[in-house]
Amino acid sequence: MKNFFIIFVLGSATLLSSMVSFAGPNFDRDDDSRENKHKHGRNFERPDNDNRMRERRMREERGVERLKQHRWQAGYVMPQHYRGNGYKVDYKENNLPKPERDQQWYKINNDYILVNSNDNSIVRIMGF
Repeated sequence: MKNFFIIFVLGSATLLSSMVSFAGPNFDRDDDSRENKHKHGRNFERPDNDNRMRERRMREERGVERLKQHRWQAGYVMPQHYRGNGYKVDYKENNLPKPERDQQWYKINNDYILVNSNDNSIVRIMGF
């Protein structure tokens, strides 16, 4: 019985140690194979600052192009991007009709757009 117990313990220890060796990291690979893995899989390294700035600029340019293609129509809500002071114009300087109370003229892509300031809905569009 004692011999059976010793054989059982040694066999179990051998079996467990071989299983642990399978679960360990593979150190046999060279550095080139790790670099090739990044080419095919996800690369978690942060891109350098120039790449990030170029990607951001490209996204912004795509967004501006989409906004230029926007078709204005009375009743639509004006996008928040255009609600800044840089787009507001004075109706007197641009020969536009006087806006009513709580209305403001905006110039966007050579169109003059009258917007209700309360709900940001487009009231009128004048193209020149």
